[in-house]
Amino acid sequence: MKPKYKLMFSLLYGSGLRKAELLKLRIKDIDFEPKTVFVFRGKGGKDRTTMLPKKRIEPLKGQLEKVRSIHQKDIAEGSGMTSLPPNLARKYPNAVKEFKWQYLFLSTTRCEHPYDGYFCRHHLHSTALARELKLAVTNSGATKHVTAHTFRHSFATQLLISGADIRTVQELLGHNDLRTTQIYTHVIGQHSSGAISPFDID
Repeated sequence: MKPKYKLMFSLLYGSGLRKAELLKLRIKDIDFEPKTVFVFRGKGGKDRTTMLPKKRIEPLKGQLEKVRSIHQKDIAEGSGMTSLPPNLARKYPNAVKEFKWQYLFLSTTRCEHPYDGYFCRHHLHSTALARELKLAVTNSGATKHVTAHTFRHSFATQLLISGADIRTVQELLGHNDLRTTQIYTHVIGQHSSGAISPFDID
């Protein structure tokens, strides 16, 4: 994958994000010191904090500088505004031009805000992410069905395999119901107990 998309899918896997959550990340949502990612209004309108993989810190810092460069260029051209929900734009009127409110993964073009009419830079469209993944899967020769959500599933199963507490995994994923998280204990084939098939016992 191209570096930007490799970083994006790394966050899906390393932070357990949903595709929509990834695309809506803003600069302010990344905190390098405690290594956290803030998810604003995830599924069900629920805020949460999840982990930031330390191996992605340097690529993320590089991405931030790319966003800063684009933002400064936009400002020089008389724009520099990001897309904000109408209620947030009214609450924080200066935020629309602040760097920290810019999307982490920007659209390549500016467009008219659908509600407020100003020209702004939105986040990357989901079709670009899907297109890059399809190409990567084809080139890899993988035979299994892979979607962006596959990386979130892998995040959950790998945490459970490594011994993470299921309630911690629930919190990181943003599940309201523990039973949703418990599905992953069956996915890993061990039912979180270390049980193996009798056929495999020496």
